[in-house]
Amino acid sequence: MSSKRILVTGGSGFIGSALVKRLLREGASVRVLDDNSRGRPRRLADVEKDIEFVGGDIRNFDTVLAAARNMDEVHHLAYVNGTEFFYSQPELVLDVGVKGMIHVIDACRRHGIGTLILASSSEVYQTPPHIPTDETAPLVVPDPMNPRFSYGGGKIISELLAINYGRKFFDRVLIFRPHNVYGPDMGFEHVLPQFALRMKKAVAENPSGPVPFTIQGTGQETRSFCFVDDLVEGVIVMRAKGAHLNIYHVGTLEELSIADLARRVAAHAGRELDLKTSEKLAGSTDRRCPDISKLAALGYKPAVPLAQGLPPTIDWYWGHEHLAPKS
Repeated sequence: MSSKRILVTGGSGFIGSALVKRLLREGASVRVLDDNSRGRPRRLADVEKDIEFVGGDIRNFDTVLAAARNMDEVHHLAYVNGTEFFYSQPELVLDVGVKGMIHVIDACRRHGIGTLILASSSEVYQTPPHIPTDETAPLVVPDPMNPRFSYGGGKIISELLAINYGRKFFDRVLIFRPHNVYGPDMGFEHVLPQFALRMKKAVAENPSGPVPFTIQGTGQETRSFCFVDDLVEGVIVMRAKGAHLNIYHVGTLEELSIADLARRVAAHAGRELDLKTSEKLAGSTDRRCPDISKLAALGYKPAVPLAQGLPPTIDWYWGHEHLAPKS
């Protein structure tokens, strides 16, 4: 990869910045395009002298065209993530998602860039037909009236655009679907950071006895959390060995309930929980665990179990509470 010039859109995001650092270690020359609306420059501070940073909006075609000039490949990660945004700003989610994908494809075609790697999502199949879920699961928008599906709908459109333009205009198009990626500085709009900060507050307010803690749903809903280093390793394996026009699930097989996740966060604080349940948000999924055998056949093997990745993640949020957006 040493001679490759790679543009990473959304490169100051959580996954994007981790990928940028890994690409640099692989010997690539990296340019980042991000408007830092949700990305954070601090994530790239330790490599800022090693990359070229272009500040700009993925929805502006001239910006994307300029950023893609002289590149050999594009890794497209720019998107609006975070569950709360799906509900509060669905039009923004779709605007960034669809325009961004079209602009990236058009810029690649204009400059003759033959390789495109797209970050998709497990949200494209929403409620999985089976667990673990492989790449053949049907893509579904269960209810277009539910703003939550702005995210999954935009990712479905992105996959369709990448695949169908890829048939004629690209040498290599690869798509990866991350599954519940976590780690320090992943943003504040996700379940793990929210659990960490709420737990810190609840422990302080209840210095003895079980800590009252309310979660959405029954607590039996499950997820399979993938540490960000494992996700990036999966992308690198896919990039090296993946087949043109193929989709790869990236994640772990370590499925656990949300109630168990809350208990693990509490245990890190040395406490037990008085767990309370509540109504879950419409459109949320009861179970999610990816089938990663397709990528595993290429050599992918997750190396960081939740027991190893969770403590530093919680500690980061407990130590950086001041960075959380003010409500």
